[in-house]
Amino acid sequence: MEALGVVRRALTPVESLRALWTAVSLTLVLSRGKGITSRKAQAAITSGFVAIFLFGRSWLALVNHYVPEPYLDEFFHIPQAQTYCQGRYWDWDDKITTPPGLYAISVAYHRFSMMAKCTASSLRHTNLLATMAVALVAAQCRSLVQAQAAKNTASPTPRATLYALHTAFNIALFPVIFFFSGLYYTDVVSTLAVLIAYKNHLARLGEETPGFLSGFWTVTLGVVALFMRQTNVFWVVVYMGATEAVHAIRAIKPAPVEPPKGPLSFVEHVKFYAWRDSVGDLHDPKLNNSAPEDCLFCVLSIGIAALCNPLRVLKQVWPHITILALFGGFVAWNGGVVLGDKSNHIATLHLAQMLYIWPFFAFFSAPLLLPSLIKALSTLTRLPTPSRKALLTVPYTLLTTLLSFLVARYNTIIHPFTLADNRHYMFYIFRYTILRAPTVRYALVPAYTACRWLVWDALAGYSSPAPAVADVTVDSKTKAKTPPAAPAAPASTSPPSTSTALFWLLATTLSLVTAPLVEPRYFILPWVFWRLLVPAWDPAAISGSAWLRKMAECGVDPRLVLETVWFVAVNLGTMYMFLFRPFYWRGVDGELLDGGRAQRFMW
Repeated sequence: MEALGVVRRALTPVESLRALWTAVSLTLVLSRGKGITSRKAQAAITSGFVAIFLFGRSWLALVNHYVPEPYLDEFFHIPQAQTYCQGRYWDWDDKITTPPGLYAISVAYHRFSMMAKCTASSLRHTNLLATMAVALVAAQCRSLVQAQAAKNTASPTPRATLYALHTAFNIALFPVIFFFSGLYYTDVVSTLAVLIAYKNHLARLGEETPGFLSGFWTVTLGVVALFMRQTNVFWVVVYMGATEAVHAIRAIKPAPVEPPKGPLSFVEHVKFYAWRDSVGDLHDPKLNNSAPEDCLFCVLSIGIAALCNPLRVLKQVWPHITILALFGGFVAWNGGVVLGDKSNHIATLHLAQMLYIWPFFAFFSAPLLLPSLIKALSTLTRLPTPSRKALLTVPYTLLTTLLSFLVARYNTIIHPFTLADNRHYMFYIFRYTILRAPTVRYALVPAYTACRWLVWDALAGYSSPAPAVADVTVDSKTKAKTPPAAPAAPASTSPPSTSTALFWLLATTLSLVTAPLVEPRYFILPWVFWRLLVPAWDPAAISGSAWLRKMAECGVDPRLVLETVWFVAVNLGTMYMFLFRPFYWRGVDGELLDGGRAQRFMW
């Protein structure tokens, strides 16, 4: 009852009007130029923003009531932000390892709001507003992703579709993001900064030759993202830079290249495909049509094309090279990537991170993986027709499983912080799995493999089957039989290209394997980018339930509805554990430790 009273006092009429004003403002920003003219659509968008704001405002009010003092890492962040609010910008706590971007934004917010003091409550409010902005920018990013896909489809250029909006709202509700909307951590603002840079990157992909001002703006946004967190360099340089390089190569617009007739020797075969790549005819199929060998051919194709067109590629990616050079200068000046305490944050090779990420995705994105799981279970009940791709998938799965065993055996790293702090969920996950017995780490390898397949299959999408061979039309004059044209699928159901998926995997790998500590917060950006790329469920691919098909045809992806319910349930559970299930550290003699302060469970 006390908690309900706290929420009721927080959601005053003035606060409700503020929520409505914020939601309407975000709706107008999102509607501008997006073709959203329907009043019902605008009302639905506004309602979504209002719901997220009120949910987040209630969470913030409860945190401020039950945990008014700085907690855990807030013990360092809040005093540092208050130091900046006092104008002492050169005073720095050496225990802080991330750049001061969050504190600079907090100072600007307090100056703009004309707040007299930077209190713990007002500083935490910064992340609540940032969470709302994450939903806005994520919707814009997903709309631009669909706009890029529409260039290769017969469907009209998509606007802010219902799938894009629902995806954005679910990203804001993602438990690891939403939890820190009520605490003063760097994660929410860092995610927002990278998403803004990503939106600018997607806009550049819509231009054949971005100008100097576009490049300068790209450098500025990239540097801002690095001011939030150093590991953002892998996303604003590696992922976005590599994707723009492919875009520059595709802009060559080569004439259709037909292979020469007759048998080719191996050398002639290599020469032909190398020449084809050099003129921009890349081997880069959609992920749903990509077999394991296509990934190898895609990398070779891009490498050859980049080597044959260096000036064109450099003209496109120079902003990302500039960001990398500036980051290298910072590392040289700082004596390392980490600010402050470098002893506990030494970069290392931690390949096991690329095993842990797949169960993380599978847990949080379980509703999105249900079609893949159903497909896998149904396949086990019948013998699949042998095909070239199926035969190649078997050795690929065996190879990746073997590599996973080797990584689990030789590269499982347990950071001291993981064992020392029982306030984090990761402490209990390691305690009851990997640390329980040496054999458990090997027993988990099949689970890693299964989760990896489910995640990758969801990224490839669920498209409608190709028309049957028997479905043909006969020309009355020529008697020629031609298969019917397949109906144009919505761009929202189009999966990413093989190169985009590989660049996402590369950036994810680089951002994780250098971190010795396993934390769910490190998986936020890999999940957000993956979530933005996951295509919608094609209504034609839905069989069985009529109401599921009807929902999909109306633009409602039933998986996203389940995802929303799942995220709200997880958020309520973690909120309850944090607020109402505190515990206390005691010594062997029963004496209270840490000054008798309550300890709380968190990500």
